[in-house]
Amino acid sequence: MQGDQESLAGRVALLHMSPMSQREIIGAPCVPFTTDMERLLAERNEIQLVTTPELFKRLWQGSMPGLVSGQYADRNIFYSSYISTFVERDVRELSNTVDALKFNRFVTAVAARCSQLLNYKALADDADIDIQTSKAWINILETLGIIFLLHPYSNNVLKRTIKTPKVYFYDTGLVCYLTRWSSPEVAESGAMSGALLENFAVSEIMKSYQNAGLEPYFYFYRDRDAKEIDVILEGDGKLCPLEIKKTATPDKRLTRIFGVIDKSPLHVGTGAVLCMAKQFSAFDKDDLIVPIWMI
Repeated sequence: MQGDQESLAGRVALLHMSPMSQREIIGAPCVPFTTDMERLLAERNEIQLVTTPELFKRLWQGSMPGLVSGQYADRNIFYSSYISTFVERDVRELSNTVDALKFNRFVTAVAARCSQLLNYKALADDADIDIQTSKAWINILETLGIIFLLHPYSNNVLKRTIKTPKVYFYDTGLVCYLTRWSSPEVAESGAMSGALLENFAVSEIMKSYQNAGLEPYFYFYRDRDAKEIDVILEGDGKLCPLEIKKTATPDKRLTRIFGVIDKSPLHVGTGAVLCMAKQFSAFDKDDLIVPIWMI
């Protein structure tokens, strides 16, 4: 696009080709995620139950087409080669001055902070670079479709919300490789298990919209009192809050936090706890329990 002298405005469609979604992999319909109870009820028997160990195996293995298809049997060699060619070709095309060793350390530092607030200073310190370079390299990772930023929801009424985005990877397999989780079992029991599961769920929601050719409108909420909602879907004049938890038996109290957006000018729609439950169910008509494997 940068090398094209014509704008092509009105004559070109841009489609984001992210790593494969779980629905693509299992052959389920690629539809945008929703908290619509009728649709979820219709789909609950169409998608096969996935246990927590099985989900972490998918999460750890990654969703790159070459790995999913079995074309490349050795995951470590695949990701090692992917990072090397990615830095040597794609990154250098955007920035000729990039230091390969420092950039590799930088990508690893970003992976270690997936599902967290973006901290340019901490990333710069880890990679031994300045903050401006840190910002430029985040932009490169975003441009090349490695990461995406989830921005905080705010409006004129909710003035105490923070402005810092959170960072997520499109492929959790790459995160596990960069952060040296040697197996799905270790990733599931390790210190990053919650962050990995949140990254997986948020990236699947993102892919569900992209694969349907739709612009995703979703955010997270966090205010200065550290009250946080993991995801807020916006559409049709409604805000649908989502909490992401590793538990298989979520507590109704998890939905109390949804009340912080009651003052928003938009109507609060059906919320949900995304978790490792064995089946789709609900706390009540306003708050659902949705297994992450149904996304």
